[in-house]
Amino acid sequence: MTGKIAIVGDGDSVMVFKAAGVTAFTAHGGAAARDVLRTAAKEYQIIFLTEELALELGDWLKRFDEEPYPVILTVPSGKGETGYGMQTLKSAMERALGVDILFQKD
Repeated sequence: MTGKIAIVGDGDSVMVFKAAGVTAFTAHGGAAARDVLRTAAKEYQIIFLTEELALELGDWLKRFDEEPYPVILTVPSGKGETGYGMQTLKSAMERALGVDILFQKD
């Protein structure tokens, strides 16, 4: 597993990544995404996951927090941003550093 990158999302959302040379897996719904992630996690170091699917998988994704790889990053889908990706990034930063360094509001 050396630097391989993939994306999991609906067909339209993964097309941009596919055009950039990223391995793309389509999944419609949380159950399909979970199956794809189980397989992809064995081979890919970084996996982008669309926010809609990440929302459906919720707590199941936390299993990847304890392992160095794969890193699961949420990205907006073609339908737009839900804010879930930013919230998970904020939570991860607070957990790792003990403070909110990215989203501080004065």
